[in-house]
Amino acid sequence: MNEKSIVFAGDHNGLGLKSHLIKYLQDKGYDCIDLGPKESDGKVDYPDYAGRAAQIIHNGGALMGILICGTGQGCSIVANKFPKVRAALIHNLESAPLSREHNDSNMLCLGSWLTPPQRAEMIVDSFLETKFGEGRHIPRVEKIEKVYSSTGEIGGREKIVFTNGVFDVLHKGHVELLRFAKELGGKLVVGINSDRAVKELKGPDRPINNEIDRKRMLESIGDVDEVIIFDDVDSIGVINQIMPDIVVKGGEWGADEVRMRDRIPQNIDVKIFPMVKDYSTSSTLKKIKEGDTWEKKEETLF
Repeated sequence: MNEKSIVFAGDHNGLGLKSHLIKYLQDKGYDCIDLGPKESDGKVDYPDYAGRAAQIIHNGGALMGILICGTGQGCSIVANKFPKVRAALIHNLESAPLSREHNDSNMLCLGSWLTPPQRAEMIVDSFLETKFGEGRHIPRVEKIEKVYSSTGEIGGREKIVFTNGVFDVLHKGHVELLRFAKELGGKLVVGINSDRAVKELKGPDRPINNEIDRKRMLESIGDVDEVIIFDDVDSIGVINQIMPDIVVKGGEWGADEVRMRDRIPQNIDVKIFPMVKDYSTSSTLKKIKEGDTWEKKEETLF
């Protein structure tokens, strides 16, 4: 799957604009796959061509697609019948980046009757250059697929979500991370580092709570379905053992950076939960220690 590969399709009304945009993007280094129609095909039915392109996106054969008919409306209706497709009908410059940032749209639908070539170029550039905003948008986008699941259009087992950490002194950031992870699937599995691994990661004074107590505390949280103790500082071994559908990581890194850093397989989705400001185990322990120091000073003074 090439990040520069874009699937094009539409109908006879979108031929001119489709050809224009394909050349425009090819000149910028994109690999454009034209599924038709061609001029020789005459008048065609947009569901046939839009459906082929949407199927490729649904199957993971390409990351992005562009569909063009007279208004773009017909193509968008067809494309959004596919569970893993989020097709955005765009006629203005403002909506293009927002559809990517907020909705993680992977198909752009344009109307040749409504959008002149130069404006279409700007819309396409904005759409392709904007990244998904992640954060608060992730659970909302994931709920789209849950709608398909509830109607039986995509069957199979419930999604398994995995997250991991030390989870030593629980705080608000941990609770919100677990709630966020649970919203992404049916079963949430939490991996915690063993006491030995925590000492290797954090130093000889950690953990504060032993692995059994940490496991029991997490099991008491309603969003958590299962807790696994793993004796390693690296999570890739337990991830390969569980083979979850989604891995959730907390932090400021992007999903692609985390995938590369933690060597997470491509067939597993990576979702990032942004750090909750002013909440961390280290800062909590620091406050506790500072409190102990102040109490000792009071004893000395009085």
